[in-house]
Amino acid sequence: MPIESYNPYTGRVLKRFRPFSWAKTARILGQAHAAAATWPATTFAHRAEVLRRAGALLRERAPELARLMALEMGKPVADGRAEALKCATCCDYYADHAEEFLADEPVATNAGRSFISHQPLGVVLAVMPWNFPFWQVVRFAAPALMAGNVGLLKHASNVPQCALALEKIFHDAGLPPACFRALLIGSDLIEPLLADDRVRAVTLTGSEPAGAAVAAAAGRYIKKTVLELGGSDPFIVLADADLALAAKTAAQARMLNAGQSCIAAKRFIVEKPILKEFVAQLITHLLALRTGDPLAEDTQYGPMARPDLADELAQQVADSVAQGARLALAGGQERPGTALFRPVVLTHVRPGQRAYHEEFFGPVALVLEAKDAADAVRLANDSRFGLGASVWTKDLAKGEALARQIEAGAVFVNSLVKSMPELPFGGIKKSGYGRELSRLGIREFVNQKSVWIGKAAAPADAKTE
Repeated sequence: MPIESYNPYTGRVLKRFRPFSWAKTARILGQAHAAAATWPATTFAHRAEVLRRAGALLRERAPELARLMALEMGKPVADGRAEALKCATCCDYYADHAEEFLADEPVATNAGRSFISHQPLGVVLAVMPWNFPFWQVVRFAAPALMAGNVGLLKHASNVPQCALALEKIFHDAGLPPACFRALLIGSDLIEPLLADDRVRAVTLTGSEPAGAAVAAAAGRYIKKTVLELGGSDPFIVLADADLALAAKTAAQARMLNAGQSCIAAKRFIVEKPILKEFVAQLITHLLALRTGDPLAEDTQYGPMARPDLADELAQQVADSVAQGARLALAGGQERPGTALFRPVVLTHVRPGQRAYHEEFFGPVALVLEAKDAADAVRLANDSRFGLGASVWTKDLAKGEALARQIEAGAVFVNSLVKSMPELPFGGIKKSGYGRELSRLGIREFVNQKSVWIGKAAAPADAKTE
């Protein structure tokens, strides 16, 4: 079955690719394994030079990369350019800091010298989604390559041209070709790759079922994993918040990438005294957003990435309404089988509804009423997900206190949640485990080796392990 590049705005297939056979995939794996023996021998300075060139190319090619994202998954070109520039920043960040992050760490023991050394694992398989087709990959690849690992990318099947464009950027930047390859393969070849001893680890960003499947396979073959999965992020608005700013930001946070983001705000938990006014302002901001051709400069949100995703979201909304939720803003699809989905606001969201328990991966805002701050935290934590959260209040001390109580990998006070190179990114509960970005992210795929050097040859005195 061919891998198709499909335009969700026009409904037309742009290009078809023949999937790699297992023989071709295994050949590429062999080349990557060989590169894993030589790439770590290069200096940090050399690797940093390659990453900085990659960053420069990402900036230079941002317009064409944005066009590819618009065509393959519906991201407006303005957002696509911003994504490419963010990738460049990530490359520069790790070029600047990787050597510091991976420096030997002295440890005081009874040895002449002892330390922790951070050494690369080898070939790392990255299974990546379509929603941020460059950023999701670069935030894995930049630290992994700087650490001395090599990467094999199994990208989402609807963004093959994005995958190949990023591969070309790394190669044009001077990275040895075998150190980063895009594999145009189906999900059926993920387990054979994990079964091969030459693949040392896997990182996946995607859905909860996809993460469970890859983690199960990785467990069978004893492979290190990092999983960044779904989220149903709470956006808590307390009665003392700057309501106008919170409502405006809420619309932006919900409509990021047409709502197709793991860290987009999804559950708006609002204290009762300001609930009606918040909903009214939120709806005003949502209705002001412009939709249209993702290639147009004034488009603020495009279609969802595929019609089947829009169909699934429409069913979640319909089921939730049947279960008691109320439509405060009835957008949605014009008709089944189409990818454009206009914003929806659901209120009276309560336990027992799909809207309360599931992730809504698209432009649907779920509004929950909270009695007070403690109730807001209770509602926020009453979820199987734990990726991001935000708290809106003028009392910063209260905001910080609530941030410590919320079960999530990241909590932002008076801001929408966003990922950045400086801070670790990842979740807890069903949102996954492990971290990307920052000092923690680059250490996920290294062997943290203990080295103990005696003062002089001496008889062993250990009585226990």
